[in-house]
Amino acid sequence: MQLKIMPKKKPLSAGRVPLILLLCQMISALEVPLDPKLLEDLVQPPTITQQSPKDYIIDPRENIVIQCEAKGKPPPSFSWTRNGTHFDIDKDPLVTMKPDSGTLIINIMSEGKAETYEGVYQCTARNERGAAVSNNIVVRPSRSPLWTKEKLEPIILRNGQSLVLPCRPPIGLPPPIIFWMDNSFQRLPQSERVSQGLNGDLYFSNVLPEDTREDYICYARFNHTQTIQQKQPISVKVISAKSNRERPPTFLTPEGNASNKEELRGNVLSLECIAEGLPTPIIYWIKEDGTLPMNRTFYRNFQKTLQIIQVSEADSGNYQCIAKNALGAIHHTISVTVKAAPYWIMAPQNLVLSPGEDGALICRANGNPKPRISWLSNGVPIEIAPDDPSRKIDGDTIIFSNVQERSSAVYQCNASNEYGYLLANAFVNVLAEPPRILTSANTLYQVIANRPAFLDCAFFGSPLPTIEWFKGAKGSALGEDVYGLHENGTLEIPVAQKESTGTYTCVARNKLGMAKNEVNLEIKDPTRIIKQPEYAVVQRGNTVSFECKVKHDHTLIPTVTWLKDNCELPNDGRFTVDKDHLVVAEVSDDDGGTYTCVANTTLDSVSASAVLSVVAPTPTPAPIYDVPNPPFDLELTDQLDKSVQLSWTPGDDNNSPITKFIIEYEDAMHEAGLWHHQTEVPGTQTTAQLKLSPYVNYSFRVMAENSLGRSLPSEASEQYLTKAAEPDKNPMTVEGLGSEPDNLVITWKPLNGFESNGPGLQYKVSWRQKDGDDEWTSVVVANVSKYIVSGTPTFVPYLIKVQALNDVGFAPEPAVVMGHSGEDLPMVAPGNVHVNVVNSTLAEVHWDPVPLKSIRGHLQGYRIYYWKAQSSSKRNRRHIEKKILTFQGSKTHGMLPGLEPFSHYTLHIRVVNGKGEGPASPDRVFNTPEGVPSAPSALKIVNPTLDSLTLEWDPPSHPNGILTEYTLKYQPINSTHELGPLVDLKIPANKTRWTLKNLNFSTRYKFYFYAQTSAGSGSQITEEAVTTVDEAGILPPDVGAGKAMASRQVDIATQGWFIGLMCAVALLILILLIVCFIRRNKGGKYPVKEKEDAHADPEIQPMKEDDGTFGEYSDAEDHKPLKKGSRTPSDRTVKKEDSDDSLVDYGEGVNGQFNEDGSFIGQYSGKKEKEPAEGNESSEAPSPVNAMNSFV
Repeated sequence: MQLKIMPKKKPLSAGRVPLILLLCQMISALEVPLDPKLLEDLVQPPTITQQSPKDYIIDPRENIVIQCEAKGKPPPSFSWTRNGTHFDIDKDPLVTMKPDSGTLIINIMSEGKAETYEGVYQCTARNERGAAVSNNIVVRPSRSPLWTKEKLEPIILRNGQSLVLPCRPPIGLPPPIIFWMDNSFQRLPQSERVSQGLNGDLYFSNVLPEDTREDYICYARFNHTQTIQQKQPISVKVISAKSNRERPPTFLTPEGNASNKEELRGNVLSLECIAEGLPTPIIYWIKEDGTLPMNRTFYRNFQKTLQIIQVSEADSGNYQCIAKNALGAIHHTISVTVKAAPYWIMAPQNLVLSPGEDGALICRANGNPKPRISWLSNGVPIEIAPDDPSRKIDGDTIIFSNVQERSSAVYQCNASNEYGYLLANAFVNVLAEPPRILTSANTLYQVIANRPAFLDCAFFGSPLPTIEWFKGAKGSALGEDVYGLHENGTLEIPVAQKESTGTYTCVARNKLGMAKNEVNLEIKDPTRIIKQPEYAVVQRGNTVSFECKVKHDHTLIPTVTWLKDNCELPNDGRFTVDKDHLVVAEVSDDDGGTYTCVANTTLDSVSASAVLSVVAPTPTPAPIYDVPNPPFDLELTDQLDKSVQLSWTPGDDNNSPITKFIIEYEDAMHEAGLWHHQTEVPGTQTTAQLKLSPYVNYSFRVMAENSLGRSLPSEASEQYLTKAAEPDKNPMTVEGLGSEPDNLVITWKPLNGFESNGPGLQYKVSWRQKDGDDEWTSVVVANVSKYIVSGTPTFVPYLIKVQALNDVGFAPEPAVVMGHSGEDLPMVAPGNVHVNVVNSTLAEVHWDPVPLKSIRGHLQGYRIYYWKAQSSSKRNRRHIEKKILTFQGSKTHGMLPGLEPFSHYTLHIRVVNGKGEGPASPDRVFNTPEGVPSAPSALKIVNPTLDSLTLEWDPPSHPNGILTEYTLKYQPINSTHELGPLVDLKIPANKTRWTLKNLNFSTRYKFYFYAQTSAGSGSQITEEAVTTVDEAGILPPDVGAGKAMASRQVDIATQGWFIGLMCAVALLILILLIVCFIRRNKGGKYPVKEKEDAHADPEIQPMKEDDGTFGEYSDAEDHKPLKKGSRTPSDRTVKKEDSDDSLVDYGEGVNGQFNEDGSFIGQYSGKKEKEPAEGNESSEAPSPVNAMNSFV
């Protein structure tokens, strides 16, 4: 509680008498301030600070929390009744009470049913000074029943007929919200012809063929349990008629010509009329013998529904709805009666009295019918409560006289009628306390001269103390002729002067003692700009200087800032600022504008501006054109409270006509030295009627403007002080946000001195819970911008308003804004977490949302923490960094990408609000299936021989499962880089080395190698290698090169011995041709031919394309088949005894090696190579023997 503040000064008797504040004259003015040190040792009866609503509908899926919080000294104890009898919570294991609180928590989530705990609950908070009771809290679980099963027959009707589709939703608690949609969950379009009634039915004034559909579905949404129930779809078929007979309107609802409607005061009155007819009727509303209330009347549902908000008894009467179309009109009269549940006229307020004092508790309420007032004392009807000789009951008032300490108690006033009740607790606390001053001692106040000064003296005592102020050590009490004293003890000096500096003493007295406190006041000289910057016209490229000389109080340190067009100066080296000057060099057109000098101290701020006009250089002399000279001879006439007339004489226009005059004002009381724009008038006008604001000490000045710029200001006019008035506006930007879980920080943008309209600017801050029945709690604070409400429940919506007031009165009723008390960490972890593994790298996670009440803040989303706990293949646990994925909003599922195959993962989920994260859900583990492996880490070919190569490899770095085998594919590559037949070989998974045998000598092979798991084949690695020619031709591998090569081939085409051999072979062939030519001419066979017939050299026999075996070769002349010879040996050599005519007899033969590019082959072989995918021909480089046989 806090001492009530009355904005108006309390007048004192005439003459120079002590200024004494007699607060004790008010019966209920004394309340205990919210000062922690004061409350520590003051006894106080209980006060209920928070409770659940009277009609408390709970979610049966969550624990039941029935709130009851109270304060008092000593701290109160709590007890409960249920259905009028004592509720022993110790006997019910599911019921617990929060520590240091009366709030009940019924744990029905573990076991039990919500229906078991239905009933009427009431909380009592008790200490040695009395007992306070809560409202009767009716606890009922919400219900969302299903629709009863029914078979709906299709509706068939003709075009133009009327139709009503019944909804008849199940009865729920609270009642559901009704809407119509189709199978695609799209809302059905509504219009003047088709609309939904208040009862949920869908009305058609007349049907059209396009109304035909099979999915008219009524939905009932139960918001409390967040469920939606669906009625069976209704099928409607509209048959087109050749002619539609038009008809006048008739009402579908309500029936008859008249009906009655009863509504409670403060509710929304909803009246409905829906008519059918062809064409579609239009609805109109009137009130008989009256008019519909402005600003409270709204038309809904295409004017078929009339709504009046905040209905009162004055809204009772007859309302008439009229349905009209081209064929006629009908009307229906609704007789409205407004009843009223009890509402407060004057709720009882807490009383703090001293022994022997008198007081009264007043409880006044109204309603229709008139409510009955009954009193209770400490929760017991006052008729049977212990007698107290100091009290007397007189209807709605309890009068106390000559109270004693035993008179302390908590009284309950109950105002009830058939529509409800009001229950208010008000205590009588009898205290005997000497005065205490709560303002800090030796507080220093610093004020600018000629402005108001306010010296605080917050106090408390019982009986209520009187307050006196003194100045100086031996000064007399201050009188009201110069000073003002507010009822909260604050001393006001309306216009502080230098002589006001000094020490002031506040003295509080009552019959139990006296307390005093000293504060200090210092008056500072105002900051002034004694040399202001002056208007300047400068030619481009020149330099301009503005001067700003500031005079200030010597104890204050000013800071001078320059602005251009109310923004910071450009970041340009041409602008230089020293102590009193701003210099702009090399002026350009962009430099034109308004330059402002701002001088700030900790207590005040002043500014002055000047305009810079940039003009082009004038090459030749011309008439002098300049800004006008300042106006002069300013005079104020017709001085009224809110207006005054200003007149002036224009100065010389300097050859450029004056286009307008600008009038500015200075408020010497609130912002001395600071000029503000007042108005503008045309250049032909020399008077202006000026509107004024209250409590402003005005001075005016005038400036003239022409095409070149604005003149210097005129001399200031005489000062004119307007009368004070109540504020005409309230603070802006009102917000309510909690900084802690148990508080509400209310902030606003304060009014400035000009907007205060009078002395003593303060703010009345009011708040109450949005969803409760609590009355507004208000406190009046000094001219600040923040107030903190402590002890609030966590994250509860509050209605907030801030109203300005001063010594004259209050501002208009402020707007109500909504805020929230502070957030706290969520209490509950997401439940029912389960994981669906989509594939080896992707998983889908589902969870149930946490209850909204447990979030205790603004829901920001859900955060999944997941980590790889161990490898499924090696089963060795390894700790790695946890990964985090956040899903915004209220999503209940999400995907986890980028998982590693064949791995063991663990995850949990947390809900996130503005305060942070809630508890983690239980860990859920899941395994990802096997995936395809990565490529083997390395592949090397070692130990090449004539017909074998050995492969060595390292397993894949990421097996992604259990390896089942390796696959090796290889094929030869011929000299033209064409690929031969592909060989596929499977190798056990436990091998890391494999030798390939029976390969062709001196042949390049390409290898494709990859691993396999049960999920499939992984990426392959490729290498190439060459078998050697013979054992002697094996060269040692180049270890440093890192390339798999079986041997190095030598370019024999450049070897001397090879060139000589080829020359000898060519000569030999030439001789053989000559001999053969001679023998042929003789008709005989030459020896070589005979030997070839006998030995049938296999090298000249063609190979079959399909399997690589040798086929028959026929001579072009005689086509005689040759005998099939044996295959060429695997070492690709030709034995001497096989052919006496072989080239082996004439040179090194197959011991020579060919280039890899096959250059020799291209010169001597006419054989065309086939694509590797089309045949199995050998791709090795042919020997010299093969080359020569082909040539022959």
